[in-house]
Amino acid sequence: MKTILLIEDNNEIRENTCELLELEGYKVLLAENGKTGLALAKEHKPHLIISDILMPEASGYDVVRGLKADPEISAIPFIFLTASAEKKEVEAGLGMGAMDYIQKPFEPQELFEAIRRCLKSN
Repeated sequence: MKTILLIEDNNEIRENTCELLELEGYKVLLAENGKTGLALAKEHKPHLIISDILMPEASGYDVVRGLKADPEISAIPFIFLTASAEKKEVEAGLGMGAMDYIQKPFEPQELFEAIRRCLKSN
């Protein structure tokens, strides 16, 4: 079973997305901010990380930087799942090493396809 770390500060979005992922057969680890998410990534080394960008304590960008700086977790695929969809933000996220960028609100199938692409290429 593949493990996905979901980092999202909005409780409703975090719980709903977790339920969708579990129904698809994934084990899900949850974090309510980037700082906690980075600690969970180091501890559990999930197969994939999905993260919001704007969060308290550490942003999604901070999480990507933290991942890339640590050789033990730098290869974990990363997807941004965020309401921010300005072109410069998408380009910045992808330029930092994210494999995909999904805008909220999203269709579950869009998320599942992005996950499959990321897990297949890893």
